[in-house]
Amino acid sequence: MGSRGPVTLTLTPVRELFSIPIHAMRMEEVLDRIDETIARRGKMQIGVVNAAKIVNMRRDDLLRGSVLASDLILADGISVIWASRLLGRPLPERVAGIDLMMGMFRRGNLRGYRIYCLGATEEVLDGVSSRLSADFPNVRQVGRQNGYFPEEEEERIAERIAAAKPDILLVAMTSPKKEKFLARWSDRIGVPVCHGVGGSFDVFAGKVLRAPEGWQRLGLEWLYRVKQEPRRLWRRYLITNSVFTAMVLSELLKRRPRIGAG
Repeated sequence: MGSRGPVTLTLTPVRELFSIPIHAMRMEEVLDRIDETIARRGKMQIGVVNAAKIVNMRRDDLLRGSVLASDLILADGISVIWASRLLGRPLPERVAGIDLMMGMFRRGNLRGYRIYCLGATEEVLDGVSSRLSADFPNVRQVGRQNGYFPEEEEERIAERIAAAKPDILLVAMTSPKKEKFLARWSDRIGVPVCHGVGGSFDVFAGKVLRAPEGWQRLGLEWLYRVKQEPRRLWRRYLITNSVFTAMVLSELLKRRPRIGAG
């Protein structure tokens, strides 16, 4: 077994958007890096950003610090890909958190990965466990914990995760709670790969429907979610999408040559 240490990403191109270093990687490249990290018992924390998280990082210093502490930061939202191209710093493709999770399950089924699930409700975790057993029987489920616990319980939960010795920890909690948990405890739990998956467990368990591919390609996955939970989500997406659009326009204006300059 190799020595434990952070994954080296010096050869991976980075595109800086809104002062966030986003790694320019395709899905299969990320999955290969995950395989390598687990094989050598390294350490890699994966962060993903979409328009809403980029907006929230501007006003939440702890969230920003937690995301920037990730070893690998990926573009989850299609709007981030579009922004990268408009601003001349193109990213190759979207690496959505839920798609990355599914890729981990497929690779894990081939390699017998040990997975710990943290977050969501007990009902959702039951659905995740059942579907994992049915669709990916070679994935070893070594533990689970719902996401509804007080802060004073975090240390005990971190100790339980460490004792289970998973290869991958999936954290299905909302931002910024998941980023903050990983920032506090990733060193203690000693898991090779940590990935915050947000609401992906709800989709995987069948509680929430994911947008059809056509909606995803048009960048309207957020609107499909609003359609399912309008009262809870419409205001959130209206505000964050508007602010993100303004941020992109501001960056574009900064790039325009001034009249009479030169």
